[in-house]
Amino acid sequence: MGSDAMHWGRVTHDQTRKTVRMHPFVVAGTAFVAGAVPFSNFAARRRAGVDLREVGTGTVSGTSLYNVAGFGPLAVAGVCDVAKGAVGPLLAGRDHPVLGAIAGGLAVAGHNWSPFLSGAGGRGLSPAIGALLPRAWPGAAMLLGGMAAGRVVKQTGLGAFVAQCALVPALARMKGRDAALAGACVLAPMLLKRATGNEPPARRDARIYARRIVFDYDEPPSP
Repeated sequence: MGSDAMHWGRVTHDQTRKTVRMHPFVVAGTAFVAGAVPFSNFAARRRAGVDLREVGTGTVSGTSLYNVAGFGPLAVAGVCDVAKGAVGPLLAGRDHPVLGAIAGGLAVAGHNWSPFLSGAGGRGLSPAIGALLPRAWPGAAMLLGGMAAGRVVKQTGLGAFVAQCALVPALARMKGRDAALAGACVLAPMLLKRATGNEPPARRDARIYARRIVFDYDEPPSP
């Protein structure tokens, strides 16, 4: 009787796992849509009546939000931006690391080119941190540390770039192949958005694109 109960318990558990398992396309689509939700722009509109696409660099980011609305809205929107990056990897589950990595990359892509903002967006750091937290947390710590260190020396773009360059090899060494894949999937849309920016550069010059990727601007800011 005891063995029968154990058998049916295992069957029920397996059936439950099959029931709650989501189709990969559903996970991928949900990850992209969640990443595309522009919390920073919502906060800027609500607190300051401003569309971040129309101020400063036109980037829908935490920095732009802070400039128009202050720290409080930045903190709330920042938490939401990190959380939305984790949605897809968490839905994928621990047994599907490749799907989780792809879902994390799609969340970053949704943030960077949000359909809710007609293709505008941010640079992807916050959702990338969220996407890496479930199974590649050292990568999340690296990105956060690089961004913080860059802000201290007033070179946030450069600090983030240094962390991004170290991301994949560091994750491969510390957490293995699956974590390195997760890092690569969030890294690709971040670097692509740096290169493409919010609009094409005034001059099609390799140095301009290199400066965009490394420093995240076209020309050095005026002193």
